[in-house]
Amino acid sequence: MTSALRTPDERFATLPGCPWAPRHADDLPGFEGLRVAWLDEGPRDAAVTALCLHGQPTWSYLYRHMLPVFTAAGLRVVAPDFLGFGRSDKPVDDGWYTFDRHRAMLLAFVERLDLRNVLLVVQDWGGLLGLTLPMAMPERFTRLLVMNTGLGTGAVTEGFRQWRAYAASQPDLAVGKLMKRACPPLSEAEAAAYDAPFPDVTYKAGVRAFPKLVPDGDDAPGAPVSREALAFWRERWTGESFMAIGMQDPVLGPAAMRSLHGAIRGCPPPLEVAEAGHFVQEWGAPIARAALAHFKLG
Repeated sequence: MTSALRTPDERFATLPGCPWAPRHADDLPGFEGLRVAWLDEGPRDAAVTALCLHGQPTWSYLYRHMLPVFTAAGLRVVAPDFLGFGRSDKPVDDGWYTFDRHRAMLLAFVERLDLRNVLLVVQDWGGLLGLTLPMAMPERFTRLLVMNTGLGTGAVTEGFRQWRAYAASQPDLAVGKLMKRACPPLSEAEAAAYDAPFPDVTYKAGVRAFPKLVPDGDDAPGAPVSREALAFWRERWTGESFMAIGMQDPVLGPAAMRSLHGAIRGCPPPLEVAEAGHFVQEWGAPIARAALAHFKLG
């Protein structure tokens, strides 16, 4: 049995702009006993489901500006918290966290909810993992909204190396302060919401582990499957795509995103969000509206 912590519900009692109640499951195949939490809003029989995947060190709260835009257009929105983040259980052993394990969790989650006609919405680790999903179940995914992310094919930038070194020096990373620096418009209450999942350092194994999981060599865990995914997006993807770039991102900003853009078959010119940084969902409502207009879903 995996040793894991569960953040007390009262930590989530006050979440500015995020009134939605989570759903839970503790029976995902291969992850029995670990509770996964997610937001699930809009009609269950909606024609299109937006699957919104967050990154590190955030959680589904990051999608609070985009979710109501999607639901107002009639979409179902499903936004899970990765294990180790948000309201999901948090295994305490840093070594428990692996690229393959988290990818397997997402595949099991999509199958458990039987999601179809999926608009995949990704950023940061949501893309590192999420962009590898459609090739495994191409019949389920029809659209992509991609923001400030990449595929972990084995090459990493100097900017990422600097971030990884900084993260390694902060075993008790001050998540709320990091978010406030990255997103100056955040209120103190919103910054506190990003701290909510982590009462103390013992809850932060996932926060510590994820920077180390980015594949940094050809044979690193996750690199081969990420290269397969790159080939999928270049050669086999037949769905619609939309890209938004937070132009102030120092790690996965314009250069990285334009490289990714060239690898996504049929992707139109990206939407450049001049004031946005890495956590571009904090500027997410107009991005969601632009994507819906592109997809003719608005």
